[in-house]
Amino acid sequence: MTDEIAAFSLAQQLANDTVAIGDFPLCRLLLMNDSHYPWFILVPRIAGVEEVYQLTEEDQRQLMWEMAYVSEKLKDIFSADKMNVAALGNMVRQLHVHVVVRHERDAAWPAPVWGKVPATAYTAEAIEDIRAKLAVVFTTWLKFID
Repeated sequence: MTDEIAAFSLAQQLANDTVAIGDFPLCRLLLMNDSHYPWFILVPRIAGVEEVYQLTEEDQRQLMWEMAYVSEKLKDIFSADKMNVAALGNMVRQLHVHVVVRHERDAAWPAPVWGKVPATAYTAEAIEDIRAKLAVVFTTWLKFID
């Protein structure tokens, strides 16, 4: 996995739409820059991967673990009514997994979050607040990006 991580680069659309939070052993954790929802994205740091089946079995297990770990922690941090987890890749081919905290009162409930309301970017202060919340629970596996 080390050579693949060295060659990894984030798809431009993901880079444009997100704030980098940190790296797990396999995935980069991103925050979608849409303050309507606590919406995170996990991107395996392996070059050229578009589908889960292209990962090694070990990396597939690691991806599943990171998805579940992040989902559980985010549910607690943001008091979610429901967690939505999805990997689509129709617009951005690079393998990435959306982990979206849903509340019955959110702007899109119960519909999917995609395109429901125009995105509203986070303020710098709100991003720092989210980073602080994450730092309380992601103390072992996540290496934060400054």
